Amino acid sequence: MKMTINYLITEASDQKTIGQFLLDQGYSQSLIRRLRNTENAITAGGRSVYTTYRPATGEVLTITFPQEKDSENIVPTEMSMDILFEDEHLLVINKAAGVPIHPSQGNFDNTLANGLAWYFKKRQEAFTFRAINRLDRDTTGLLIIAKNPLSACILSDMVKKHEIHRRYLAVVQGELPKEGIIDSPIARTHDSTIERCIDPVNGDPARTFFCRLFYDPVTGHSLAGLRLETGRTHQIRVHLKSIGHPLPGDFLYNPDYRYINRQALHSFRLDFIHPVTRVPLFFEAALPEDMRFIGVTSTEGLWDNDF
Repeated sequence: MKMTINYLITEASDQKTIGQFLLDQGYSQSLIRRLRNTENAITAGGRSVYTTYRPATGEVLTITFPQEKDSENIVPTEMSMDILFEDEHLLVINKAAGVPIHPSQGNFDNTLANGLAWYFKKRQEAFTFRAINRLDRDTTGLLIIAKNPLSACILSDMVKKHEIHRRYLAVVQGELPKEGIIDSPIARTHDSTIERCIDPVNGDPARTFFCRLFYDPVTGHSLAGLRLETGRTHQIRVHLKSIGHPLPGDFLYNPDYRYINRQALHSFRLDFIHPVTRVPLFFEAALPEDMRFIGVTSTEGLWDNDF
């Protein structure tokens, strides 16, 4: 089914070209070109128009998006998924541990993309995989999937502008300081394709804000609340290790499996403005069972401040 969006032109947009108007709505240049090259994708007053047309106040501009096509090389695989929100523009999913985001060498049919391909195939809907934020295979929690090219380009731009606010929970070894900032550049290690390290000379800037939410003297671990200013690969895992508080269960940076069998990291909170309706959205995903060894069973009221 093709997606159609109608815009009523107001005085504020009067005399702007359609191209200028769509840019104001968050459309990318590439998406506008795609629409321009699609027959009858842009109409005003019931007639097909070009992107240089200047609609008048009161005119209705209709955008009809081309029919979606299935992502190539993604095999539909039946999979249980925890979908917290869905409309015609996006999904918010609480990802389980052990699930890669997209297919790669060694992960051909067991990824979130495969599960979503099955989900849409059952509904006889075309599916193009567009993950807006990424999580490591063993990191749990919230992520956003765009369902069409418009929401994808707006959400991607929101990520660049830091308009999608993400908060993480991590269990770390030792008693973490009450709060702090880790400002240490991160680079790829010279002898690994995946491992990262602190590298003040060759690294990319990386900044992590943290606070201690709870300390468990029985296991000797803290529950940390985390906010990222940058999004480097393995940033939380590398930064926390660099200050002497690594995540347990981390096969790369701290293979201590006494309490948990994967890195104890969870994408806990998401809040952002809906890319099309502009309605504020807010989501939280409860602390996973395997991270509750620290003695915390509920996060309600534990992290209300926005440091």
